[in-house]
Amino acid sequence: MLWSLPLIAAGAAAKIMYAGIIESGGEFGTWSNDAIPTTGLPGRFGVDYAFINKERMCPLSYGLGSKFNETYFGYFKEAIDYITLTKGAYAILDAHNYMRYNNPSQQPFTGSIIGDTSDMKAATTAQFQAFWNQLANRFKSNEKVIFGIMNEPHDMPTSLVFANNQAAINGIRATGAKQLILAPGNDWTGGHSWTGHVNASSEYMYKLNDPAKNLAIEVHEYLDSDYSGTHAECTQPGPSNLAAFTAWLKKHSLRAILTETGGGQNANCFAQIREMLDYLAANDEYIGWTAWAAGPLWGNFRSCCGEDSGNLEPGTKAGNGSIPG
Repeated sequence: MLWSLPLIAAGAAAKIMYAGIIESGGEFGTWSNDAIPTTGLPGRFGVDYAFINKERMCPLSYGLGSKFNETYFGYFKEAIDYITLTKGAYAILDAHNYMRYNNPSQQPFTGSIIGDTSDMKAATTAQFQAFWNQLANRFKSNEKVIFGIMNEPHDMPTSLVFANNQAAINGIRATGAKQLILAPGNDWTGGHSWTGHVNASSEYMYKLNDPAKNLAIEVHEYLDSDYSGTHAECTQPGPSNLAAFTAWLKKHSLRAILTETGGGQNANCFAQIREMLDYLAANDEYIGWTAWAAGPLWGNFRSCCGEDSGNLEPGTKAGNGSIPG
């Protein structure tokens, strides 16, 4: 997927430079209780409309790379221009494919891992670089655009996440673009899992080289029991779970943006989210955050930032739909 995440710039004297709320799309309200997509929105899901995904920007007939579906790109650019030029907010251009390409049907688990040389169907690291080179070239004059390399790589060698990240950085900077780049880690780019194990992101991502010196680490950290952001109760203490990651940032003089966090609409989560945001503000390594998420149609996800109206499938109600992935 390609997502755009609107942000506002915080005050010039603040340590936190960016803050925003992600908003869910209509796709979160299209699934039935038995996980079979039917006709909640006008037309047929999967036939007349689909999730926003990178395969629509770079169709399989083209392959991942510098050739775009120009009609689709036009719609995408129209949205980005509205956020950034009309409204004056920042937008993160987020390749939301979990470091995969060619089958978004059941993301985050389908599709070939980008750069996997053992998979004949996989897009190459060079193709990924070409994709980012093309996208960055089209937005290099828009200072309100931030480039988010990839959402939540997982279940792959961290060395390959590193290689793909570096290729994307190289492709972006080759255009002359100077804007901020966000680089993820492995293991769903979780802050709590960044260090302390074999194949950890901490062993690789400090080696990333940005000629423009405008790079930040992208990290996610939810406060529920399994760090997924799908439960209403907050049981994981954000500051202590981020402590090792923060120490790693300090050691390598790096900065980070927490691009996904959140909790349920209850007093416990409100207190823990406040504690998390205070922690970010108290540590200079963090330059921003975005919360997941607002939006009215949630299935059995939970919304941190607005009323949950359930989904659009006949017979379903708030909190008991199926997770689209």
